[in-house]
Amino acid sequence: MSSKGTLFLTGGGGMVGRNIQDHPLAADWTIVAPRSSELDLTDAQAVTAFFAATKPDMVIHAAGRVGGIQANMAHPVAFLDQNTAMGRNVIMGALGAGVTRFVNLASTCMYPRAATNPLREEVILTGELEPTNEGYALAKIMATRLCQYIRKEDAAAQYKTLIPCNLFGLHDKFDPKHSHLVPAIIHKMHEAKRLGQASVEIWGDGTARREFMFAGDLADAVLRAADDIDMLPDLMNVGLGHDHTINEYYETVAEVVGWQGEFTHDLSKPVGMKQKLCDTTRQSAWGWQAPTSLRDGIAQTYRSYLESTAT
Repeated sequence: MSSKGTLFLTGGGGMVGRNIQDHPLAADWTIVAPRSSELDLTDAQAVTAFFAATKPDMVIHAAGRVGGIQANMAHPVAFLDQNTAMGRNVIMGALGAGVTRFVNLASTCMYPRAATNPLREEVILTGELEPTNEGYALAKIMATRLCQYIRKEDAAAQYKTLIPCNLFGLHDKFDPKHSHLVPAIIHKMHEAKRLGQASVEIWGDGTARREFMFAGDLADAVLRAADDIDMLPDLMNVGLGHDHTINEYYETVAEVVGWQGEFTHDLSKPVGMKQKLCDTTRQSAWGWQAPTSLRDGIAQTYRSYLESTAT
């Protein structure tokens, strides 16, 4: 057994889970990270039995049914039901097994759609949610509140929640049908270079701002939180504290990829909200900041993309 004990990691096959397992600090733990084919987190009895068998010292809950806007709008029942079941089963399973250290990973979709940027943790549940992913958001709010209620009833139960900003990085999805902004731009710019395109189109004027953090940095924050859970705030954003325009993401990826064409803008296309930026006051007071620059993170992700396309 590793020096810090057994860590039960849910969502070990996803981007966040894989980055956590890749991180150097993971070597301090004996990590058990069953895939969904091995453990159905929506099955309360199976989760309870797993806790009894493995007796973990620490839990990181990173699992969930995730998807883009279209998937959330098409299947709100599944997104609400499955994510609620997973959160409840893992949290209550841990509590029932006597686990006192628990890191729950939430989402910025919990914030009210009209919340002022930067988004402060205390504004959660003060306004209406974004309708397109409301089911997923409600499930994440439930898990977050459940952890807070457990803390309220038992101060010795260190059940804390981290709220990551948008992520990109190693083990990302690059298929345009499923990818988010940064991996989609990486694929798009790589294809532009490969096909010798002279121009690439950006939807809108490119001035909308987004906060994307390298997934390896979130892994660093999560594992440091596991080491310092007593001092970790009950609820804390994990982000950069600054953002970039869509144009800047395209320009940085083009530089990394080595494409030297021109950008055009289609002003008739939708661009979404103008900004979604996390407040990092609590994170700074805790003593952590993301160590990877945008360019370095994109360079590492592009190398991973090239390796994945080569295979």
